[in-house]
Amino acid sequence: MAKDQKSSSKFLTQAANPSESNHLEENYVETQKFKSKDAKKNDTELHVSKINKPVKYKEDGNFFQRLLYRIGKDDAAGLSAQLAYYFLLSLFPLLIFLLTLLPLFKLKPETITDFIAGNAPGDSADTINTIISDVMANSSGGLLSFGLIAALWTASNGMTALMNAFNVSYEVEDARNPVVAKLLSVLFTVIMILVIAITLALPVFGEQLGNVLFGAVGLGDQFIWVFNLIKVILPLILTFVVFTTLYAIAPNIKLNWKSVLPGALFATIAWLGASYLFGLYVNNFANYSKTYGSIGGVIVLMTWLYLTGFIIIIGSQINAILHQKKNNQLPANR
Repeated sequence: MAKDQKSSSKFLTQAANPSESNHLEENYVETQKFKSKDAKKNDTELHVSKINKPVKYKEDGNFFQRLLYRIGKDDAAGLSAQLAYYFLLSLFPLLIFLLTLLPLFKLKPETITDFIAGNAPGDSADTINTIISDVMANSSGGLLSFGLIAALWTASNGMTALMNAFNVSYEVEDARNPVVAKLLSVLFTVIMILVIAITLALPVFGEQLGNVLFGAVGLGDQFIWVFNLIKVILPLILTFVVFTTLYAIAPNIKLNWKSVLPGALFATIAWLGASYLFGLYVNNFANYSKTYGSIGGVIVLMTWLYLTGFIIIIGSQINAILHQKKNNQLPANR
């Protein structure tokens, strides 16, 4: 089997439906021309967006023009609002399941709460950590308890929304059975949780392993210096790994890991930068508590999740444009 298939969600789809593995092909959604009015320039066409409004398409446009075209055509703003809603519903079940896994990696719950406090803007970090503390204080049962399985099932709703958004970005049909698609979203959610847990565990196991290997050859001090540097940039590494994994496995299309790196790199830098700037704005210029009272933290959280969804979609659009260019696929003649 081809190498790129082994790293794609299309491969997982085929694995889930072995009887159809020889018949699955990528079927693209055709772009429709807008009929109510014509473009003012000869080198420009008007296409129908996902909300039935005209969007300008220029065949020989540069990368930035193509990106703006796809943002408008796919209604990235609307998809971001949808993602923010599902992210909010999925966030706490996902964190609860992740916190249950932490003892297996010899990690403390403070590892997650500290990461949230360092990245979530304003009062949203306190809101998230307070809810997590309340839930964990009242929770009981092991990893396979009904409550945690239900939490995992609920958390997979966010992955389902991402799968749909990425399929829109690549303009590819998703003809998978709804039950199979839901099971795949649960599988992808588990993969994402394991990726996050392993990445967070690197400082613990990495330091122990490094001391054993490098200490034996007298390079313990040098290793400690390098390892302290890695811990500083760990949030950047964690974010990049998570975005790369998302972009590689979620779309219903054959993708290799290298092809999703541009979008993952953009999403990593943009998300960390936007979170930092939004945090500065919330802490220094906006007082949501005075305007919204006790739900101010929830408003900040929803706004932050909306920005997160928008950045993730832009990253997938970047990857889709590069994929389209590589395969010589033009929106007007699919």
